[in-house]
Amino acid sequence: MAAPKRDAVLAAAEDLAREAAVAIAEPGTVGEHVGFVMDEDRVGTHYFDCTALAYPGWRWAITFTRPPRGRTPLLSETHLVAGEEALLSPPWVPYAERLAPGDVGPGDITPKIDEDPLLVAGFEATGEEDVDQVGFFELGLGRPRVLSAEGRDAAAQRWYDGEHGPTAQTARKAPSPCSTCGYFVPMAGALRSVFGVCANEWSPSDGGVVSLDHGCGAHSEVDIERPDPEVIEPPVLDDNVLEIVES
Repeated sequence: MAAPKRDAVLAAAEDLAREAAVAIAEPGTVGEHVGFVMDEDRVGTHYFDCTALAYPGWRWAITFTRPPRGRTPLLSETHLVAGEEALLSPPWVPYAERLAPGDVGPGDITPKIDEDPLLVAGFEATGEEDVDQVGFFELGLGRPRVLSAEGRDAAAQRWYDGEHGPTAQTARKAPSPCSTCGYFVPMAGALRSVFGVCANEWSPSDGGVVSLDHGCGAHSEVDIERPDPEVIEPPVLDDNVLEIVES
């Protein structure tokens, strides 16, 4: 579509546009005239800098129009609009997408994700007791959905890279890995070969998932270096020495 032709009547209405901007703006916040743009035929907008400290980069937009063969500009709209370098609020992100690990507190409920790639359909009863018994214990305990392979891999990578993996500061300074600790409880299933649960109340990882190559100073088989006991020689009494005390 062809761009609208410049309208001399509307373009010359700069003073009227400034008066309209001053009428709606806070005192002293209408700055220099920064341009005029034709929006459509016989519709054009004058722009003025907004000098308010709270709106850097914003502009006052005053739109005029005129009827065909009319020689008087008519005020149509007045706005405060963002310029190219305006300070804007961040894009709106839905609540479900703004949640981060650790945000869920007592009483909070996260939204259900019907098409979650990290989950797959769980076990469904077949009516055969032996088959259902195996499925009940091995295929997800009768839950509607269980971890998918992608979900399991994502969890494993997150745990391994986190505070209970081998790169954590605690693990780097640990004398021995969790795999040799008596308090290490191996996990069941596919994650058993890499992870377990710490059952040592003195460990910072107590009750948490730890990797086999994680570690801490509360290892069951590691002891502190005990210094040799200090030996103090008994005092020696010399009966041949006479101490004279003047009274």
